[in-house]
Amino acid sequence: MFAFLLAAVTFADIAPLLAKHCVGCHRSGEIGPMPLTTHAEARPWAKAIRQAVLTKRMPPWFAAGGSLQFANDPSLTQDEVRRFDEWARGGAPPGAAKIDILTRPPAADLLLTMPNAVRVPAKQELDYVYVALPLGLPADRWVQSVEVRPGARRAVHHAVVYIRERGDPWPESGPRVTTNDILALYAPGQPPSEWPSGMAKKIPAGADLVLQMHYTPTGRVEEDRTAVAVTWAKEPPSQRVLTLQLHSTRFLIPAGDPHHRLSVSGTLPNDALLLGLFPHLHLRGKAFEYAIAEGEGRLESLLRVAPYDFYWQLYYRLKQPRPLLKGTRLIATAWWDNSANNLRNPDPSADVRYGEQSRDEMMVAFFDVAVPAGVDKKTFFLR
Repeated sequence: MFAFLLAAVTFADIAPLLAKHCVGCHRSGEIGPMPLTTHAEARPWAKAIRQAVLTKRMPPWFAAGGSLQFANDPSLTQDEVRRFDEWARGGAPPGAAKIDILTRPPAADLLLTMPNAVRVPAKQELDYVYVALPLGLPADRWVQSVEVRPGARRAVHHAVVYIRERGDPWPESGPRVTTNDILALYAPGQPPSEWPSGMAKKIPAGADLVLQMHYTPTGRVEEDRTAVAVTWAKEPPSQRVLTLQLHSTRFLIPAGDPHHRLSVSGTLPNDALLLGLFPHLHLRGKAFEYAIAEGEGRLESLLRVAPYDFYWQLYYRLKQPRPLLKGTRLIATAWWDNSANNLRNPDPSADVRYGEQSRDEMMVAFFDVAVPAGVDKKTFFLR
């Protein structure tokens, strides 16, 4: 009888998996609670990592149904789970070579930083903060990728980067619901926004960027100077990317309701290619679904997110763009748990309405589409 001994799984085997699936969040300055970029950082967490991957809590991914497949699905293969399992059970050895996972942010063509820090009180809630970032572009520019880099990640509930075209007085003119195009969205768990070759976002000449910042008290005073890193497209694209949304501000979630449901819908005014989906709810969010009705009303579920996790708000980027024909009805459905069973519920005894703070609720179904390069947001909605 011959005994065949398998080589021990070491950090040299694990490091590529961490780089691929984990360190986007688990690195210094990111939302992950601990960095995992070196053996010294990862080894104390080996058993916790093993448990998280065996139970599929990590990497976070909440697509639970629907017809679409997604390019950014970080789910581990059975072999990858096995390697994490064997590494932890084998004592989490480092391996012969010293391996550090490089986590430098990618170089950008333009880095814009908030001119002044925003002081976030330890407990007091702030209204939305709007910060203009002047560009001074003499000509139109196309954006291939953009990354929002919060300075105080624990305090940033979300950030929206709007494109404010020349002559628009918002937000200095007072609060209003803007129809400006969105360059980028940031929420916990969001990776950089990037678009395939031949597709890009457009910033017209003379436009500025406006940051909409929503801060959440963390129990200690925070100072935030969020930055926006932009990479230009190397050549003009054939298609322009627009960020659209379905939303509702008129709803009431009764106190104690464990499964409150709301649907909103809209009809596409013109043909488009669907590129990605980003659902947004607050702490009572339970599940979310995107569906379409085409032709004679045949309903197709595109994506069901369950459970919805406020602390890991994910963008679902399609593996293959999905053509949507003019007249297609897009339906977004949200479910909330406003009962005491929801451990994140700020107040199960309260009826809940739309509001900007985390203790309130929102219902927004963002989605990215590609249209011909010469079509802007206003033109797309001409029927």
